[in-house]
Amino acid sequence: MFKFLSNLSFFVVKPIMSYILKKKNYPKNAIQRKYGNIDEEGFIYGQNVIMFHAVSVGEINAIENLVKKTREKYKESKIVVTTGTHTGQELAKKKLGEIADLITYFPADFPLVIDKFLNKINPNMVFIAETEIWPNFAMMCKERKIKTYIINGRISDSTFKSYHAFRFIFKYFLSFYSGIYTQSEEDNNKFLKLGANPDTTKRMNNLKFDITKPSVNFDFDKAGSRVFLAGSTHSGEDEIALLTFRKLRENFSDIKLIIAPRHLTRADEVKALITAFGFNYALRSEGKSDLKDIDVLILDTLGELGKMYSFADVVYIGGSFNKTGGHNPLEAIIFGKPVVSGPSIHNFKDIYGIVKNAHAGFVVDNKEEFLDTVNKLFSDKAFYEKTSASCTKVFNEQQGALEFVLNLIKA
Repeated sequence: MFKFLSNLSFFVVKPIMSYILKKKNYPKNAIQRKYGNIDEEGFIYGQNVIMFHAVSVGEINAIENLVKKTREKYKESKIVVTTGTHTGQELAKKKLGEIADLITYFPADFPLVIDKFLNKINPNMVFIAETEIWPNFAMMCKERKIKTYIINGRISDSTFKSYHAFRFIFKYFLSFYSGIYTQSEEDNNKFLKLGANPDTTKRMNNLKFDITKPSVNFDFDKAGSRVFLAGSTHSGEDEIALLTFRKLRENFSDIKLIIAPRHLTRADEVKALITAFGFNYALRSEGKSDLKDIDVLILDTLGELGKMYSFADVVYIGGSFNKTGGHNPLEAIIFGKPVVSGPSIHNFKDIYGIVKNAHAGFVVDNKEEFLDTVNKLFSDKAFYEKTSASCTKVFNEQQGALEFVLNLIKA
């Protein structure tokens, strides 16, 4: 009955859905793929297909390493990656275009559409990242004996309240999944309260923490200085870093600043700002390998920021004082470096939640609070050491999720 009603509603919903997607500038072929119309040249449909679904940008970031490791271990398998949003689709193609055999859109959750999609893809197993509960899709996968898992599962407090009011329905929906594996014990308990099977609902930790610390294989001399590093800055954020740096230098003459603009085309803009603030600078691209005789180093080279975090003492993560949504703080935290970010962190909201709760990093609301936090990290040695130790602790507690999912695939 549920499938019949869903199919009936599809004919009502389809024109509305198409109109909304067109208004959001989805390409025509993207809309067709959402209706299960997949006809990709070069993709051979058949056996040993592993499918990963990540609704948007944050989830693609979460599964990136998992997809890459899966490709390494299972070279003969076909890998399909689906997204729900256009921005997620673009990022998936950018990060996984050379890894996956097919990147397409997740089908709209109507049996007619899903049947068409599954006939084309024919996956052996499906991994759905985070909080995507699609009852028709999960039910039809179960009917076809396709193992379907929720991985990196999480439910926000507000979503849980909404779901819990209809837990008798969600208990039925969740029974279709072969396993539900969550980021935290709190998330695990939420799924259990919604009626998930306790035998197949477990904590797996967070995939985003399963990154490898880069080997630092270039020469660099801090020259006895402490380093304030502003990483992946966008227009308007270099000024905040320089204002904060100027205030810090009033009390701490040993602090130097490294600015790494997110887009290297902004190097001239950053140079002009540094000069306007009365500081001298050098460019990493010109071979500068130390902090002697300068106030600011501009990191205007590709591929070195992740390693340069190892030389920092305190890190500002850019993209967080504008509407960009922030960048990944874990690249600094993995080296035990406390991070401070502005309020715009929606691209990595879940990571920042864990980092903040672990006291390994800080999210501030304005420039004044930013200065106070950075100043305390540089001036209060005990506070700094405690925060740095929390960085190491949170990684130790959260890692292991990648191996967990790889073992599921192996089994």
